[in-house]
Amino acid sequence: MTHFKTFIATALATTAIGGTAVAEELRMSWWGGDSRHEATQAALQVCGEKYGHTISPEFTGWSGHFEKVATQLAGGTEADIMQINWPWLPIFSENGDGFADLNDFADIIDLEQWPAPLREASSRNGALNGLPASLSGRIFFFNKTTFDAAGIPVPTTMEELMAAGPVFRDTLGEDYYPLEGTGLDASLLIQMITTQRTGKSLINPETNEVQWTAADIQESLEYYQQMVDNHVLQAWRDKAAAGNVPLHENVNWTQGRIAGSYQWDTTYFKISDPLEEGQELVPSGLLRIEGAMNDGVYRKPSMVFSISANSEHPEAAAQILNCLTTEPEGIAAMASARGVPSAAVAAAQLLDTGAIEQIQVDAQNMVLAAEAPAISPFNEDPDVRAGIEDTLELFAYGELDSAEAAEELLMLVNEALEDK
Repeated sequence: MTHFKTFIATALATTAIGGTAVAEELRMSWWGGDSRHEATQAALQVCGEKYGHTISPEFTGWSGHFEKVATQLAGGTEADIMQINWPWLPIFSENGDGFADLNDFADIIDLEQWPAPLREASSRNGALNGLPASLSGRIFFFNKTTFDAAGIPVPTTMEELMAAGPVFRDTLGEDYYPLEGTGLDASLLIQMITTQRTGKSLINPETNEVQWTAADIQESLEYYQQMVDNHVLQAWRDKAAAGNVPLHENVNWTQGRIAGSYQWDTTYFKISDPLEEGQELVPSGLLRIEGAMNDGVYRKPSMVFSISANSEHPEAAAQILNCLTTEPEGIAAMASARGVPSAAVAAAQLLDTGAIEQIQVDAQNMVLAAEAPAISPFNEDPDVRAGIEDTLELFAYGELDSAEAAEELLMLVNEALEDK
Protein backbone atom coordinates (compact mmCIF):
# COMPACT_ATOMS: atom_id res chain seq x y z
CA MET A 1 0.00 0.00 0.00
CA THR A 2 2.86 2.31 0.85
CA HIS A 3 4.43 1.67 -2.55
CA PHE A 4 1.10 2.42 -4.25
CA LYS A 5 0.75 5.75 -2.42
CA THR A 6 4.32 6.66 -3.35
CA PHE A 7 3.60 5.85 -6.99
CA ILE A 8 0.46 8.00 -7.02
CA ALA A 9 2.23 10.90 -5.33
CA THR A 10 5.09 10.74 -7.82
CA ALA A 11 2.70 10.57 -10.76
CA LEU A 12 0.70 13.53 -9.54
CA ALA A 13 3.84 15.59 -8.99
CA THR A 14 5.09 14.77 -12.49
CA THR A 15 1.86 15.45 -14.32
CA ALA A 16 1.26 18.68 -12.42
CA ILE A 17 4.14 20.35 -14.26
CA GLY A 18 2.77 23.46 -15.95
CA GLY A 19 -0.77 22.65 -14.79
CA THR A 20 -1.52 19.95 -17.40
CA ALA A 21 -2.75 16.49 -16.61
CA VAL A 22 -0.55 14.70 -19.14
CA ALA A 23 2.32 15.40 -21.47
CA GLU A 24 0.91 16.36 -24.87
CA GLU A 25 2.16 16.01 -28.41
CA LEU A 26 1.90 19.30 -30.31
CA ARG A 27 2.96 20.74 -33.67
CA MET A 28 4.22 24.19 -34.57
CA SER A 29 4.59 25.61 -38.09
CA TRP A 30 6.46 28.68 -39.35
CA TRP A 31 8.41 30.08 -42.28
CA GLY A 32 11.86 31.66 -42.31
CA GLY A 33 15.53 31.11 -42.97
CA ASP A 34 18.07 28.84 -41.32
CA SER A 35 18.76 31.10 -38.34
CA ARG A 36 15.04 31.32 -37.50
CA HIS A 37 14.61 27.58 -37.94
CA GLU A 38 17.51 26.81 -35.59
CA ALA A 39 16.42 29.31 -32.92
CA THR A 40 12.80 28.19 -32.95
CA GLN A 41 13.67 24.51 -32.70
CA ALA A 42 15.95 25.25 -29.76
CA ALA A 43 13.17 27.23 -28.07
CA LEU A 44 10.67 24.43 -28.64
CA GLN A 45 13.12 21.99 -27.08
CA VAL A 46 13.59 23.99 -23.86
CA CYS A 47 9.92 24.92 -23.54
CA GLY A 48 8.83 21.36 -24.24
CA GLU A 49 11.17 20.06 -21.56
CA LYS A 50 9.94 22.69 -19.11
CA TYR A 51 6.28 21.70 -19.46
CA GLY A 52 6.64 18.06 -20.38
CA HIS A 53 5.26 18.40 -23.92
CA THR A 54 6.71 17.26 -27.23
CA ILE A 55 6.43 19.76 -30.08
CA SER A 56 7.07 18.66 -33.65
CA PRO A 57 8.50 21.49 -35.82
CA GLU A 58 7.14 22.15 -39.32
CA PHE A 59 9.10 24.85 -41.12
CA THR A 60 9.53 26.08 -44.67
CA GLY A 61 10.81 29.09 -46.57
CA TRP A 62 8.46 31.97 -47.37
CA SER A 63 7.56 30.70 -50.83
CA GLY A 64 4.49 28.50 -50.71
CA HIS A 65 3.84 28.89 -46.99
CA PHE A 66 0.57 30.75 -47.48
CA GLU A 67 -0.73 27.97 -49.73
CA LYS A 68 0.38 25.33 -47.22
CA VAL A 69 -1.44 27.00 -44.33
CA ALA A 70 -4.53 27.63 -46.45
CA THR A 71 -4.71 23.96 -47.41
CA GLN A 72 -4.23 22.82 -43.83
CA LEU A 73 -6.85 25.19 -42.44
CA ALA A 74 -9.35 24.13 -45.10
CA GLY A 75 -8.83 20.50 -44.13
CA GLY A 76 -8.54 21.02 -40.38
CA THR A 77 -5.01 19.61 -40.37
CA GLU A 78 -3.11 22.73 -39.27
CA ALA A 79 -0.48 22.77 -36.53
CA ASP A 80 -1.46 23.59 -32.94
CA ILE A 81 0.75 26.71 -32.94
CA MET A 82 1.29 28.69 -36.13
CA GLN A 83 3.33 31.67 -37.23
CA ILE A 84 0.86 33.67 -39.33
CA ASN A 85 1.55 36.69 -41.52
CA TRP A 86 -0.50 39.57 -40.11
CA PRO A 87 -2.35 40.40 -43.40
CA TRP A 88 -3.58 36.79 -43.50
CA LEU A 89 -5.79 37.23 -40.43
CA PRO A 90 -8.86 38.57 -42.28
CA ILE A 91 -8.38 35.93 -44.98
CA PHE A 92 -8.27 32.97 -42.62
CA SER A 93 -10.43 34.44 -39.82
CA GLU A 94 -12.96 36.82 -41.32
CA ASN A 95 -15.26 36.67 -38.29
CA GLY A 96 -12.61 35.98 -35.66
CA ASP A 97 -13.30 32.25 -35.40
CA GLY A 98 -10.59 30.98 -37.75
CA PHE A 99 -8.08 30.79 -34.90
CA ALA A 100 -8.46 30.31 -31.15
CA ASP A 101 -9.28 33.42 -29.11
CA LEU A 102 -6.17 33.88 -26.99
CA ASN A 103 -8.18 35.92 -24.50
CA ASP A 104 -9.52 32.55 -23.34
CA PHE A 105 -6.01 31.67 -22.14
CA ALA A 106 -5.29 34.84 -20.16
CA ASP A 107 -4.62 32.67 -17.11
CA ILE A 108 -1.81 30.92 -19.02
CA ILE A 109 -0.44 33.59 -21.39
CA ASP A 110 0.80 36.90 -19.98
CA LEU A 111 -1.14 39.02 -22.46
CA GLU A 112 -0.23 42.27 -20.72
CA GLN A 113 3.29 41.98 -22.14
CA TRP A 114 1.87 43.24 -25.47
CA PRO A 115 0.67 46.87 -25.73
CA ALA A 116 -3.08 47.23 -26.22
CA PRO A 117 -2.75 48.65 -29.79
CA LEU A 118 -0.88 45.51 -30.88
CA ARG A 119 -3.46 43.22 -29.31
CA GLU A 120 -6.21 45.19 -31.01
CA ALA A 121 -4.41 45.00 -34.37
CA SER A 122 -4.30 41.21 -34.06
CA SER A 123 -7.95 40.84 -33.11
CA ARG A 124 -10.89 40.00 -35.36
CA ASN A 125 -14.44 40.67 -34.20
CA GLY A 126 -13.16 40.99 -30.63
CA ALA A 127 -11.25 37.70 -30.71
CA LEU A 128 -7.49 37.88 -30.14
CA ASN A 129 -6.37 35.72 -33.07
CA GLY A 130 -2.64 36.10 -32.60
CA LEU A 131 0.14 37.63 -30.55
CA PRO A 132 2.66 39.71 -32.48
CA ALA A 133 6.10 38.15 -32.58
CA SER A 134 7.51 41.52 -33.55
CA LEU A 135 6.43 44.96 -34.66
CA SER A 136 7.20 47.02 -37.74
CA GLY A 137 6.50 50.68 -38.25
CA ARG A 138 7.66 53.47 -40.52
CA ILE A 139 9.82 56.25 -39.10
CA PHE A 140 12.34 58.72 -40.50
CA PHE A 141 16.07 58.04 -40.46
CA PHE A 142 18.50 60.87 -41.19
CA ASN A 143 22.22 61.01 -41.88
CA LYS A 144 23.27 63.53 -39.24
CA THR A 145 26.72 63.86 -40.80
CA THR A 146 25.28 65.22 -44.06
CA PHE A 147 22.91 67.58 -42.25
CA ASP A 148 25.89 68.87 -40.25
CA ALA A 149 27.73 69.46 -43.52
CA ALA A 150 24.74 71.45 -44.80
CA GLY A 151 24.83 73.54 -41.63
CA ILE A 152 21.31 72.68 -40.47
CA PRO A 153 19.95 70.41 -37.74
CA VAL A 154 18.15 67.15 -38.42
CA PRO A 155 14.51 68.13 -39.08
CA THR A 156 11.83 67.64 -36.45
CA THR A 157 8.82 68.70 -38.56
CA MET A 158 7.79 68.29 -42.18
CA GLU A 159 8.12 72.05 -42.65
CA GLU A 160 11.76 71.89 -41.53
CA LEU A 161 12.31 68.98 -43.92
CA MET A 162 10.70 70.95 -46.74
CA ALA A 163 13.00 73.91 -46.03
CA ALA A 164 16.07 71.67 -46.06
CA GLY A 165 15.80 70.90 -49.77
CA PRO A 166 17.00 74.25 -51.14
CA VAL A 167 19.74 74.41 -48.47
CA PHE A 168 21.09 71.04 -49.58
CA ARG A 169 21.04 72.10 -53.23
CA ASP A 170 22.68 75.48 -52.64
CA THR A 171 25.20 74.36 -49.99
CA LEU A 172 26.15 70.81 -51.00
CA GLY A 173 25.15 70.52 -54.64
CA GLU A 174 22.41 69.41 -57.03
CA ASP A 175 22.96 65.72 -56.30
CA TYR A 176 22.31 66.06 -52.54
CA TYR A 177 18.80 65.45 -51.16
CA PRO A 178 17.51 65.36 -47.57
CA LEU A 179 15.15 62.45 -48.32
CA GLU A 180 14.40 59.71 -50.83
CA GLY A 181 10.95 58.39 -51.66
CA THR A 182 9.61 56.39 -54.61
CA GLY A 183 7.57 53.20 -54.90
CA LEU A 184 6.36 51.83 -51.56
CA ASP A 185 8.30 54.51 -49.68
CA ALA A 186 6.39 57.23 -51.55
CA SER A 187 3.09 55.42 -51.04
CA LEU A 188 3.53 55.17 -47.28
CA LEU A 189 4.88 58.72 -47.01
CA ILE A 190 1.76 60.04 -48.74
CA GLN A 191 -0.41 57.84 -46.51
CA MET A 192 1.32 59.28 -43.43
CA ILE A 193 0.63 62.83 -44.61
CA THR A 194 -3.02 62.06 -45.38
CA THR A 195 -3.56 60.32 -42.04
CA GLN A 196 -2.06 63.29 -40.23
CA ARG A 197 -4.27 65.72 -42.13
CA THR A 198 -7.56 63.80 -41.89
CA GLY A 199 -7.11 61.96 -38.60
CA LYS A 200 -8.13 58.74 -40.40
CA SER A 201 -6.26 55.78 -41.85
CA LEU A 202 -6.83 54.76 -45.47
CA ILE A 203 -9.08 51.75 -44.77
CA ASN A 204 -11.35 51.39 -41.75
CA PRO A 205 -10.18 48.14 -40.06
CA GLU A 206 -13.71 47.43 -38.81
CA THR A 207 -15.72 48.04 -41.99
CA ASN A 208 -13.01 47.57 -44.67
CA GLU A 209 -14.18 50.81 -46.31
CA VAL A 210 -11.94 53.59 -47.64
CA GLN A 211 -12.11 56.61 -45.33
CA TRP A 212 -10.44 59.25 -47.52
CA THR A 213 -12.04 61.37 -50.20
CA ALA A 214 -10.48 62.16 -53.55
CA ALA A 215 -9.90 65.71 -52.28
CA ASP A 216 -7.94 64.34 -49.29
CA ILE A 217 -5.71 62.29 -51.58
CA GLN A 218 -5.25 65.11 -54.07
CA GLU A 219 -4.00 67.47 -51.37
CA SER A 220 -1.38 64.95 -50.25
CA LEU A 221 -0.27 64.27 -53.82
CA GLU A 222 0.31 67.97 -54.29
CA TYR A 223 2.31 68.09 -51.04
CA TYR A 224 4.48 65.25 -52.35
CA GLN A 225 5.01 67.12 -55.62
CA GLN A 226 5.99 70.20 -53.64
CA MET A 227 8.68 68.10 -51.95
CA VAL A 228 10.04 67.15 -55.37
CA ASP A 229 9.90 70.76 -56.60
CA ASN A 230 11.70 71.95 -53.44
CA HIS A 231 14.60 69.53 -53.98
CA VAL A 232 13.61 67.50 -50.90
CA LEU A 233 13.11 64.34 -52.97
CA GLN A 234 14.76 63.14 -56.13
CA ALA A 235 12.17 62.91 -58.91
CA TRP A 236 10.75 59.44 -59.50
CA ARG A 237 11.84 59.56 -63.15
CA ASP A 238 15.44 60.41 -62.20
CA LYS A 239 15.57 57.62 -59.62
CA ALA A 240 14.30 55.13 -62.21
CA ALA A 241 16.87 56.33 -64.76
CA ALA A 242 19.60 55.49 -62.26
CA GLY A 243 18.35 51.91 -62.09
CA ASN A 244 16.06 51.86 -59.02
CA VAL A 245 18.87 50.34 -56.95
CA PRO A 246 17.80 49.27 -53.43
CA LEU A 247 18.58 51.95 -50.87
CA HIS A 248 21.24 49.97 -48.99
CA GLU A 249 23.08 49.37 -52.29
CA ASN A 250 22.72 52.92 -53.62
CA VAL A 251 26.07 54.72 -53.70
CA ASN A 252 24.26 58.05 -53.21
CA TRP A 253 22.97 56.68 -49.91
CA THR A 254 26.19 55.01 -48.77
CA GLN A 255 28.20 58.18 -49.48
CA GLY A 256 25.66 60.46 -47.78
CA ARG A 257 24.31 62.36 -50.78
CA ILE A 258 20.83 61.06 -49.94
CA ALA A 259 20.52 61.99 -46.28
CA GLY A 260 17.17 60.58 -45.20
CA SER A 261 14.66 57.82 -45.68
CA TYR A 262 11.19 56.90 -44.40
CA GLN A 263 11.73 53.24 -43.55
CA TRP A 264 10.64 50.34 -41.34
CA ASP A 265 12.20 50.74 -37.91
CA THR A 266 13.51 47.16 -38.20
CA THR A 267 15.77 48.04 -41.14
CA TYR A 268 18.18 50.21 -39.13
CA PHE A 269 21.27 48.02 -39.48
CA LYS A 270 20.41 47.05 -43.04
CA ILE A 271 20.57 50.70 -44.12
CA SER A 272 23.19 51.95 -41.64
CA ASP A 273 25.84 49.24 -42.08
CA PRO A 274 26.59 50.17 -45.74
CA LEU A 275 27.27 53.83 -44.88
CA GLU A 276 30.85 54.90 -45.35
CA GLU A 277 32.98 55.27 -42.24
CA GLY A 278 32.35 58.39 -40.18
CA GLN A 279 28.68 58.81 -41.04
CA GLU A 280 26.00 58.72 -38.34
CA LEU A 281 22.45 57.58 -39.05
CA VAL A 282 19.87 58.55 -36.42
CA PRO A 283 16.24 57.41 -36.04
CA SER A 284 14.02 60.49 -35.86
CA GLY A 285 10.51 59.19 -35.29
CA LEU A 286 7.59 60.76 -37.15
CA LEU A 287 7.61 64.30 -38.54
CA ARG A 288 4.29 66.16 -38.50
CA ILE A 289 2.86 68.52 -41.09
CA GLU A 290 1.42 71.79 -39.86
CA GLY A 291 -2.03 71.22 -38.35
CA ALA A 292 -1.58 67.44 -38.09
CA MET A 293 -4.24 65.62 -36.09
CA ASN A 294 -1.89 62.75 -35.17
CA ASP A 295 1.52 61.29 -36.07
CA GLY A 296 0.15 59.20 -38.93
CA VAL A 297 2.29 56.23 -37.95
CA TYR A 298 2.01 53.14 -40.16
CA ARG A 299 2.34 50.48 -37.46
CA LYS A 300 1.65 46.78 -37.81
CA PRO A 301 2.60 43.39 -36.41
CA SER A 302 5.10 41.82 -38.78
CA MET A 303 3.83 38.33 -37.94
CA VAL A 304 1.77 36.75 -35.17
CA PHE A 305 1.70 33.50 -33.24
CA SER A 306 -1.73 31.86 -33.37
CA ILE A 307 -3.25 28.75 -31.86
CA SER A 308 -5.45 26.50 -33.97
CA ALA A 309 -9.17 26.67 -33.27
CA ASN A 310 -9.13 22.91 -33.87
CA SER A 311 -6.30 22.07 -31.49
CA GLU A 312 -7.07 19.11 -29.22
CA HIS A 313 -4.66 20.51 -26.63
CA PRO A 314 -5.11 24.30 -26.62
CA GLU A 315 -4.03 24.78 -23.00
CA ALA A 316 -0.76 22.96 -23.64
CA ALA A 317 -0.28 25.03 -26.82
CA ALA A 318 -0.88 28.18 -24.76
CA GLN A 319 1.80 27.11 -22.27
CA ILE A 320 4.34 26.66 -25.04
CA LEU A 321 3.38 29.94 -26.69
CA ASN A 322 3.79 31.77 -23.39
CA CYS A 323 7.17 30.12 -22.83
CA LEU A 324 8.41 31.05 -26.32
CA THR A 325 7.48 34.70 -25.90
CA THR A 326 7.57 35.70 -22.21
CA GLU A 327 9.57 33.15 -20.20
CA PRO A 328 13.38 33.40 -19.83
CA GLU A 329 14.22 30.02 -21.38
CA GLY A 330 12.14 30.58 -24.49
CA ILE A 331 13.20 34.21 -24.87
CA ALA A 332 16.89 33.33 -24.69
CA ALA A 333 16.55 30.55 -27.25
CA MET A 334 14.39 32.51 -29.71
CA ALA A 335 16.58 35.63 -29.30
CA SER A 336 16.12 38.10 -32.19
CA ALA A 337 15.26 35.53 -34.87
CA ARG A 338 12.09 37.53 -35.57
CA GLY A 339 13.46 40.99 -34.84
CA VAL A 340 12.95 42.97 -31.64
CA PRO A 341 10.25 41.02 -29.74
CA SER A 342 6.94 42.77 -29.17
CA ALA A 343 6.55 41.31 -25.68
CA ALA A 344 8.04 43.86 -23.28
CA VAL A 345 9.74 41.32 -21.03
CA ALA A 346 11.43 39.68 -24.02
CA ALA A 347 12.80 42.94 -25.40
CA ALA A 348 14.12 43.88 -21.95
CA GLN A 349 15.85 40.53 -21.48
CA LEU A 350 17.50 40.58 -24.92
CA LEU A 351 18.68 44.16 -24.38
CA ASP A 352 20.19 43.22 -21.02
CA THR A 353 22.06 40.28 -22.53
CA GLY A 354 23.26 42.18 -25.60
CA ALA A 355 21.22 40.13 -28.06
CA ILE A 356 19.71 43.36 -29.39
CA GLU A 357 21.06 46.92 -29.30
CA GLN A 358 19.64 50.02 -27.67
CA ILE A 359 19.17 51.85 -30.96
CA GLN A 360 16.84 49.06 -32.15
CA VAL A 361 14.76 49.46 -29.01
CA ASP A 362 14.80 53.26 -29.37
CA ALA A 363 13.49 53.01 -32.94
CA GLN A 364 10.74 50.61 -31.91
CA ASN A 365 9.77 52.82 -28.99
CA MET A 366 9.32 55.70 -31.43
CA VAL A 367 6.89 53.54 -33.37
CA LEU A 368 5.02 52.47 -30.23
CA ALA A 369 4.80 56.01 -28.85
CA ALA A 370 3.46 57.55 -32.06
CA GLU A 371 -0.25 58.36 -32.27
CA ALA A 372 -2.48 57.33 -35.15
CA PRO A 373 -5.61 55.28 -35.84
CA ALA A 374 -5.16 51.56 -36.44
CA ILE A 375 -4.51 50.42 -39.98
CA SER A 376 -6.35 47.59 -41.71
CA PRO A 377 -4.61 44.37 -42.77
CA PHE A 378 -6.07 45.11 -46.21
CA ASN A 379 -3.57 47.97 -46.51
CA GLU A 380 -1.10 45.14 -47.16
CA ASP A 381 -3.25 43.48 -49.83
CA PRO A 382 -1.22 43.15 -53.07
CA ASP A 383 -4.04 44.62 -55.20
CA VAL A 384 -4.43 47.60 -52.86
CA ARG A 385 -0.70 48.25 -52.87
CA ALA A 386 -0.43 47.88 -56.64
CA GLY A 387 -3.34 50.25 -57.23
CA ILE A 388 -1.70 52.93 -55.10
CA GLU A 389 1.86 52.56 -56.36
CA ASP A 390 0.92 52.27 -60.05
CA THR A 391 -1.18 55.43 -59.81
CA LEU A 392 1.54 57.32 -57.97
CA GLU A 393 4.05 56.42 -60.67
CA LEU A 394 1.73 57.76 -63.38
CA PHE A 395 1.33 60.95 -61.35
CA ALA A 396 5.08 61.25 -60.77
CA TYR A 397 5.74 60.88 -64.51
CA GLY A 398 3.17 63.59 -65.29
CA GLU A 399 0.75 61.25 -67.07
CA LEU A 400 -2.00 62.10 -64.57
CA ASP A 401 -2.57 65.38 -62.78
CA SER A 402 -3.27 65.40 -59.04
CA ALA A 403 -7.07 65.37 -59.43
CA GLU A 404 -7.00 62.52 -61.97
CA ALA A 405 -4.54 60.53 -59.90
CA ALA A 406 -6.64 60.94 -56.74
CA GLU A 407 -9.77 59.67 -58.49
CA GLU A 408 -7.87 56.78 -60.11
CA LEU A 409 -6.26 55.75 -56.84
CA LEU A 410 -9.58 55.82 -55.00
CA MET A 411 -11.27 53.75 -57.70
CA LEU A 412 -8.53 51.09 -57.76
CA VAL A 413 -8.45 50.70 -53.98
CA ASN A 414 -12.24 50.41 -53.82
CA GLU A 415 -12.17 47.82 -56.60
CA ALA A 416 -9.54 45.81 -54.74
CA LEU A 417 -11.71 45.80 -51.62
CA GLU A 418 -14.94 44.76 -53.32
CA ASP A 419 -14.46 41.03 -52.83
CA LYS A 420 -12.72 41.18 -49.47
